Amino acid sequence: MTTEASAGELFSEERSAEAVNAAFDNAPDPRLRQVMQSLVRHLHDFVKDVELTEEEWAAGIAFLTATGQKCDDVRQEFVLLSDVLGVSMLVETVNHRAKGVATESTVLGPFHVVESPPRPLGADISLDHRGESCLVTGRVTGPDGEPIGGAIVDVWQADEDGFYDVQRPGSVPSANLRGLFTTEADGTFWFRTIMPHHYPIPDDGPVGRLLEVTGRHPNRPAHIHFIALADGYAPVTTHLFAAGSAYLDSDAVFGVKPSLVRDFAVVEDPARAAELGLPDRFRAVDFEIVLLRSQE
Repeated sequence: MTTEASAGELFSEERSAEAVNAAFDNAPDPRLRQVMQSLVRHLHDFVKDVELTEEEWAAGIAFLTATGQKCDDVRQEFVLLSDVLGVSMLVETVNHRAKGVATESTVLGPFHVVESPPRPLGADISLDHRGESCLVTGRVTGPDGEPIGGAIVDVWQADEDGFYDVQRPGSVPSANLRGLFTTEADGTFWFRTIMPHHYPIPDDGPVGRLLEVTGRHPNRPAHIHFIALADGYAPVTTHLFAAGSAYLDSDAVFGVKPSLVRDFAVVEDPARAAELGLPDRFRAVDFEIVLLRSQE
């Protein structure tokens, strides 16, 4: 290729993105073509903006390689990386923009890696009974307040030491602090658990090292994970955050939204506690989940 016209298609610093994107012009999937060409533009702009050195690029490749090597059946280091860069939260927000009264979404997190077992309403999902007892009640409704009976509510949380069951197999019961519940005809659900506690995300891998060298902490505020879904409605992945928890204003994965923060009240009622099978003093919280109709 020696003509003046064809020379304009060759790679140069000024036209690097254009030259590479021309190679994607014939991609048969238009959405893939759009994504790849946008990625190339932004990536090349980044390299030029910071004038990335060869040593820095090699370090970046080594970091991504180490991130992949840290992944296994129960740990997804790339999800963790996406989380701490705020990408997981942005993707979730873009794809589930809040409309009206709908419950806001937040990140799935890296530990929804096993199916929660179906449990009857009122079950205690804390199988080792370690932690401050807590009663969670709630209701799943549609945007006009209509109750959604038969909705599925998937819940999971870390234990009082900050670990999910899959992180400590053999040390805690399988499916500890996980449950899959079906709402009553009036949309209500309830279960017993322990008071959530703030905890650090896994920081013994490359993502933890990234946080360390950039002066960031690895901590998440106290929360319980929820996924709610029902026929005819758009599902929502969300959190219930404990008011007053540490790190609400500096969540390592940027998952906190003010609408998802609730008070976990202290209840001292021996009669009520006995009825529920809880200690005389326990915590209680109510969490209404509002789903949009699928077509909305």
